[in-house]
Amino acid sequence: MVSLKTTVKMTLSIVILSYNTKNLTLSCLSTLQELYKGELENETLEVLVVDNASTDGSYEALVKFAQAKKGISIIKSTKNLGFGGGNNIGAKKAKGRYILFLNSDTEVLDKGFLKMVEFFEANPKVGILGPKLVNFDGSPQPSVANFYGLLNLFIMLLGLEKRKSPEKIERVDWITGAATMIQKRVFEGIGSFDENIFMYMDDHELCFRAQKKGFATYFFPEAMVKHKSVGSSNKSFAVVNIYRNILYFYKKHKSRIEYLVARILLFSKAIAVYALGKFLRNRYYVDTYSKALRETI
Repeated sequence: MVSLKTTVKMTLSIVILSYNTKNLTLSCLSTLQELYKGELENETLEVLVVDNASTDGSYEALVKFAQAKKGISIIKSTKNLGFGGGNNIGAKKAKGRYILFLNSDTEVLDKGFLKMVEFFEANPKVGILGPKLVNFDGSPQPSVANFYGLLNLFIMLLGLEKRKSPEKIERVDWITGAATMIQKRVFEGIGSFDENIFMYMDDHELCFRAQKKGFATYFFPEAMVKHKSVGSSNKSFAVVNIYRNILYFYKKHKSRIEYLVARILLFSKAIAVYALGKFLRNRYYVDTYSKALRETI
């Protein structure tokens, strides 16, 4: 059994962001408490839950759950700061040398997070690690993708992007943010999550900044997490925010020409789907992509 007892105190901080996901968050906490009870009690691991101004009674329920447990802290935000802002609150309170940002709609299936810590210890130039995600039925959930340069952005907008779930440990461009472990010194050194990104593309942008600073991102299938993909947003919200944040990413990290080309690509996809929605009288397409169009104009 892998143990953290040989390392310094408080090695790993697990940060969970909760927004109106009371039951999901409680389920996630239950699996963590069961699997990592020893580490929580000997204070080599801590869990920090940030309630992002929920309105479903989450905060009260989470506090009640944590009262009888050691190593679990509940932090209340007075307003919804989005994915990055909420996680940044937790990261500032984290005492561990490594931080795992874990979605509330997950269940941990093994003690692989300890193996991830060991991998970091042996490979200090690795900045970010992502475990293997699986669906509720146990099938692999593709969570590895290439950075959205113009070619890959074009492929993604065509619906032809092929994300992976590799069988072995390997270096990748970026991992989806349902479960992301990062060295705390790297997280602080690259500037934490960009709070201009409310939700979506934050994982992509964080891995991109880490790579620019010389820190690699790796996929680590020896740790496994069940991801239910039923969090606190809807598909239309996701599409609009992905459009907004891709443009923000290009404005921040790419040349003016690349930004303009990306904008044209996004506009073309949005106007095509909007027109199709009008033709088919599909309200979802019309409403969603009229909002997406406004992001590109």
